[in-house]
Amino acid sequence: MKRSQNQIGPARRRRCRRGQRGFTLVEMLVVITIIGLIMSLVGPRVLGYLGESKVKAAKIQIQSFSSALDLFYLDAGRYPTSSEGLAALIKPASGLTTWNGPYLKGGNVPNDPWGKAYAYRSPGERSAYEIVSFGADGQEGGTGTAADISTASVE
Repeated sequence: MKRSQNQIGPARRRRCRRGQRGFTLVEMLVVITIIGLIMSLVGPRVLGYLGESKVKAAKIQIQSFSSALDLFYLDAGRYPTSSEGLAALIKPASGLTTWNGPYLKGGNVPNDPWGKAYAYRSPGERSAYEIVSFGADGQEGGTGTAADISTASVE
């Protein structure tokens, strides 16, 4: 007598299911723990590199401003005043007849890498002008990525 397919089917299905089982909860927890340990070791380094790259970007922007200010000086015979600020590199200040700008591309003065405006003083403490980014904390002073970055520290 021939067996029906219904009697053979469930036994074969059980054997196939054993080979197709998923991961257990313990295996998943072990994998998540390993990933967490790796991230705890790698994460701070990545964040440190991010902070360092923002400091480097601020230094490069300050150098770019310095070059633009030197071009402004060649044309106008003076640096912008503190009240005119870095905006004088984009739009001519009132009373300037020899302005040949804009001296910065993009039509605006970019903020520092932390999203805050650069401080511009003319005359500066040590030179004809000073450009300052107050770092990650946005306040004067600080250490590490919160340290001030100025034309004096770029030179």
